[in-house]
Amino acid sequence: LWGVFYVRKLSADLPSTDEIIHHKPSLTTVLYDSHGNVISRLYEENRKWVPLNEISPWMIQSVIAAEDAGFYEHRGLDFRGIARALLVDIMHKGVKQGGSTITQQVARTLFLSQEQTLERKAKEAILAFRLEKLFSKEQILEMYLNSVHVGHGAWGIGAASQIYFGKTPNQLSLAEASTIAGILPAPGRYSPYRSEEASQNRQQYVLRRMVELGMISPEEAEEASREELH
Repeated sequence: LWGVFYVRKLSADLPSTDEIIHHKPSLTTVLYDSHGNVISRLYEENRKWVPLNEISPWMIQSVIAAEDAGFYEHRGLDFRGIARALLVDIMHKGVKQGGSTITQQVARTLFLSQEQTLERKAKEAILAFRLEKLFSKEQILEMYLNSVHVGHGAWGIGAASQIYFGKTPNQLSLAEASTIAGILPAPGRYSPYRSEEASQNRQQYVLRRMVELGMISPEEAEEASREELH
């Protein structure tokens, strides 16, 4: 009974269903001259929304492998992951472990703060459950790929593909996509502009996970790891 009241109390502070459905993220405004050349970009958050069907399948698979292998099976929460993270949190007397699904990350990025508290994690879980009832998996994945922080003052895969490889998201190769997916947990640490070694190590992790999940063959992973990136 106490748990029901606690959930209702937390839910009162969360956005309504209508607010969730009609939420619009901050996008970049691009100014052009009369010849079509870019003059300037105006933004609070450097972001360009890209539909899911315009994103490389390699990018989609890389992100799922790296961030949430059970994305298509769960309903917003990975209870085994939560239990594992909660155990670490209790041992360290604070929020130390992630364990968030892609849906939880969308909830946090779009509607909550980044504060590391148990109450924020509880709100995140409630919102994740609601998002799964309101949107399809494809819609949630599109939200994630367009809202995730990718480093260097930018958000979303559209900005990431341009910043790191000078490409549009649908042009990304397996090597490039796995590199970007590896950056996402901590762009300040894993960006190739910060540390090529750290970036490459993360790329190798993503490729290994893709092999383990049957998304790619060991030969494809090896070929991607040898690809020279520019």
